[in-house]
Amino acid sequence: MPNIPRLTDFLPYLMAITSNAVSSRIADEYRLRFGLRIPEWRVMAVLGDGGSMTQREMVNATVMDKVAINRACKVLEERGLVARSPNQRDGRSHHLELTGEGRALYAQVMPMTYEMFERIFTRIEPSEQEALKTLLSRIRDGVQAIDQGNPA
Repeated sequence: MPNIPRLTDFLPYLMAITSNAVSSRIADEYRLRFGLRIPEWRVMAVLGDGGSMTQREMVNATVMDKVAINRACKVLEERGLVARSPNQRDGRSHHLELTGEGRALYAQVMPMTYEMFERIFTRIEPSEQEALKTLLSRIRDGVQAIDQGNPA
């Protein structure tokens, strides 16, 4: 067997478990207060930040599975938080957007998520946070390059 590092030293594993820990900690708060699960909140957050979009656009924006997006959208529609309208440019898809009630809930959840973010990231200096954002963006660019057939 080749010299493979321990899993606990493998950067993708460390990124995944850290991301899961952060998401779960924040999710516990909005699940208890607002009855939202992680996929539902991600859909609301993306729509709240970027406005109306199709489910395909949402899959690209969140890098979530289209089945998870579809389920989350159905739950949010049933709760009256998201509305669906026909896509005029493509008769097969729909635009999704937050309803008035959805925007009101978004306005309640966002401050709580940022407060939790500040509590979690209190040990990381602002300059380190900026460096981390830059590194994460470069990693994401590397993944996209491979996806587009440009491995180097």
